[in-house]
Amino acid sequence: MYIPRAYKEDRVPVLHKFMDDQPFASLVTMGTSGLFASHIPTVLEQNGAMGRLKGHISRANTQWRDYTPSVEALAIFAGPHHYITPSWYPEKQETGKVVPTWNYAVVHAYGHLKVIEDAEWLMAHLTNLTRIHEADSPIPWKVGDAPADYVASLVKGIVGLEMVIERLEGKWKVSQNRSEQDRSGVARGLAELNTAESLAMKALVEKRD
Repeated sequence: MYIPRAYKEDRVPVLHKFMDDQPFASLVTMGTSGLFASHIPTVLEQNGAMGRLKGHISRANTQWRDYTPSVEALAIFAGPHHYITPSWYPEKQETGKVVPTWNYAVVHAYGHLKVIEDAEWLMAHLTNLTRIHEADSPIPWKVGDAPADYVASLVKGIVGLEMVIERLEGKWKVSQNRSEQDRSGVARGLAELNTAESLAMKALVEKRD
């Protein structure tokens, strides 16, 4: 990924926090038919230098059969993004030398993929995945709430994926290359839009140095 120095983020705890907050990843692999992508929920385990990703896909999805284990897989975690109009820059009134852009934050995780068909591993993964995403529910649903034979039949229809992360890249393109007055203008413009997307980007613009 092309990352100008101003946009680079390489602090592992920051990248891990982003991946936890944006766990729905695009998993890209290379196989005999070329590039293949699936979009899956993931669980990040923070063991080892860079961490370990776990996920699963349908057994009917050919990605787990047609991928090259010797070639790194890529998991892309995309966060808030938003169009930035040059009308928000005070610089527009001063020189007119401004153009539109798009702000965004993204993390790329690379590693060699491992396919797992073990039912015990799959059950542990599904239980953990459910526990994480049901945590805020008043009455959290648990895998054990469904009939055991029903769950077992569904587990037979999936395969597990595990990737020890070998490289991490982070890019926060959130107006930090602009002047302080232009960044303030962007934050005000995003606030005035008052959408979930604009407010999420406003928070990143204001938080970033």
